[in-house]
Amino acid sequence: MNTKFAAAALAGAFAAALTLATAPATAQQQQSGERERCYGVSLAGKNDCAAGPGTTCAGTSKVDYQGNAWKYVPKGTCVTMTTPKGKGSLTEIKS
Repeated sequence: MNTKFAAAALAGAFAAALTLATAPATAQQQQSGERERCYGVSLAGKNDCAAGPGTTCAGTSKVDYQGNAWKYVPKGTCVTMTTPKGKGSLTEIKS
């Protein structure tokens, strides 16, 4: 029984360390200006945040290319992205 507990604890610690190791890199990229918010380019459930009323945050957009949901993209690429609903926008797209 102790071996199973130790294995589970080790697996949990590894998973937590992996999560913490990847989070600072993403935050650093966002703060350093290498990425920008691009509205209207994410697929349903694939947004990074701000999906409007009735949603909480990341992964909560309900439709593809939702105008009030954004995704982080490399800086300078947002307005060149083309979707079936038009180009990406640096500001919320009003329906």
